[in-house]
Amino acid sequence: MSRAASRATGPGRAGLVTVVALLALGGTVLGGCAEGGTTAQQVTSWVDDQGGGSSIGNVEVDSRNVDLAFQKHNSPSAIREVCDLLSNDAQAGVGNLPSPDQELTDDLDNAFIDATAAGDDCYKGAGGNAVLLARSTSERARLATLFGLADQRIEAITGRTPTTETTTPPDDGDPFAGGT
Repeated sequence: MSRAASRATGPGRAGLVTVVALLALGGTVLGGCAEGGTTAQQVTSWVDDQGGGSSIGNVEVDSRNVDLAFQKHNSPSAIREVCDLLSNDAQAGVGNLPSPDQELTDDLDNAFIDATAAGDDCYKGAGGNAVLLARSTSERARLATLFGLADQRIEAITGRTPTTETTTPPDDGDPFAGGT
């Protein structure tokens, strides 16, 4: 049998690639079914057990801590520390996406992107750049609205207010007083 005839009668490389792709897709679909449950159950699990809620809470606490560091007139190094934490926790929040619901994912992605920008602008402006600090303040002010949208979406899906608890700040209320 000639090489051309062999290609015409066998599955060929394209056929094999198609079969492998279909098997992989089938595994993905079945894997998604294994997670199971309703969207409400999946979102509840994502918020409570898979870090979605704590990611939101961490960024909210970090944003308040940035404000607190400025109110307490902390040193630029201490302010940079808390601003860096805000950016890092926001990026960790992005790492918890996607959520089981696309609209919730979009809302949280917007909030985490804004929080990252706020932390970055704060960090760069901590030495006294008023323009960057004002922009960071504005970005942090939007976080309440952005996370509020996500909280509303979670409540609409699950029927309950999301748990976003994190650790509590020290008794003196200034977690970054020392700075580095």
